Amino acid sequence: MLKRVLLLLLCGLLFTGCSSQPQLPQLLPDATILAFGDSLTYGTGAGRDESYPAVLSHLTGFKVVNAGVPGEVTSAGLARLGEILEEVQPSLMILCHGGNDMLRKESMSTAADNLRAMIRIARQQDVSVMLIAVPRPGLLLSPPDFYEQIADEMNIPIEREVLSDILSKRSLKSDTIHPNSEGYSMMAEAVAHAMKESGLIR
Repeated sequence: MLKRVLLLLLCGLLFTGCSSQPQLPQLLPDATILAFGDSLTYGTGAGRDESYPAVLSHLTGFKVVNAGVPGEVTSAGLARLGEILEEVQPSLMILCHGGNDMLRKESMSTAADNLRAMIRIARQQDVSVMLIAVPRPGLLLSPPDFYEQIADEMNIPIEREVLSDILSKRSLKSDTIHPNSEGYSMMAEAVAHAMKESGLIR
């Protein structure tokens, strides 16, 4: 009996170790996903049906609502989120925001606080949240630390690397700050993988 208990505990530890992402409830077949953000969500640099939300819908089979607004900063996103959530009634929000705050050299602490507020608003409506880290403009193209900190603090899944990888390759970009259709496809694939890791989809 003791051996069986120890074996079950070991299996549980091994299973938990298979995913680096916090676990979220699996999406029901009729669930709607809200992709919320700025031009990286909108799909600037590619056709509307080539944006990452459009590709993600094809990959997962779920309805994905594209609520990206080019040029938007996090304060404006925070201001419009409540109305969008009420209208769309999503089960999951994929949050990709903050790039324009960096481009305009606005306060990073304020941007981080705005992201936290958006996550809290979604959770108050029982909406699960996944975060996509946006790299800081420059040679290194690494995301600010606050993305990882927010994900840890609020125990939400995060896609950490895909935008840094895409924007470091000229062949995947339409301009200096936006992916092209191939880049958005790669972004959607990475998000779908993170969704699987977090238990949202199988």
